[in-house]
Amino acid sequence: MTTSAIFIGIHGNIIALDRTTGQQLWKTALKGTDFVNLMLDNDRVLAATKGEIFCLDAATGQLIWRNDLPGEGRGLVTIATASGSSSPMPPMREKQSQDEAATAAASVAIIASS
Repeated sequence: MTTSAIFIGIHGNIIALDRTTGQQLWKTALKGTDFVNLMLDNDRVLAATKGEIFCLDAATGQLIWRNDLPGEGRGLVTIATASGSSSPMPPMREKQSQDEAATAAASVAIIASS
């Protein structure tokens, strides 16, 4: 899915904003008023709050399914799918890999010009 939306998780809600204008496209209340962890997975927004996980349609905010993760408690949830993760670590590792590749390329260029 190609989307021009930015997805925000705040106070138990997911809000979709237009990337160009900042205008709200839709808002969906989940549960409570806690932190909401989000992940965009193709045409779905996966969200976790208060120990539950929700799946919404990215275009409309319509709830597709929810799972209250019985017996798992109410801690923060990290979301991962085959296409990515909500953890900040993968993007940081990718940037580190890019930086290392750029440094290696610069070193090769210096050696080649000597």
